[in-house]
Amino acid sequence: MLEARYRTARALPLGRTAATGAPSGVLIQPAEAEARFSLRVRDPGATAAGLPLDRPINTVSGDDRRWIARLGPDEWLIGTTEAEADVLAGAVATALGPKVHALVDVSHRNVGIDVGGPLAAVALNAGCPLDLGDAAFPAGAATRTLLGKAEIVLIRRPGPLPRYRVECWRSFSTYVYGFLQEAALGVGSTDKAVL
Repeated sequence: MLEARYRTARALPLGRTAATGAPSGVLIQPAEAEARFSLRVRDPGATAAGLPLDRPINTVSGDDRRWIARLGPDEWLIGTTEAEADVLAGAVATALGPKVHALVDVSHRNVGIDVGGPLAAVALNAGCPLDLGDAAFPAGAATRTLLGKAEIVLIRRPGPLPRYRVECWRSFSTYVYGFLQEAALGVGSTDKAVL
């Protein structure tokens, strides 16, 4: 597949933006460049290329280097390093074999923004209607939702302090990043942390 072998350089819309931290301790930073794939398949089996496909809907598996979020009964969002993109795409396609599926590279469409710190959930709730408390949205949760007026995929990573990944479309990234910066300024002190 010619497109996979000769990737064009990815221009990051937030690439020149430095990480920002509010006095409240909320850290907001553009994610590193990653390859992302949208996978659609019915009855996929337990795994494909080492990625778990049988996890419950609205969960994420993996680590910061390679992850997979199940967003619906037949829909997954996969993220990995750019160096692994071609290998992973080939491995998933081979693992699914003759099953009818669609594996689409959405790397140029999606932008990731990492949000962390004790008041990260409070900052996100300035524009996201979900309950982001530990009981309702624990580490390992992932879902489609809204942030302000933009559709996002929200992922909560494991760790002692809340860490979130906001995945949005490139055309919304400047808006989403600015929204998060403004929200972080208004969250108050770490005494109000949601843990």
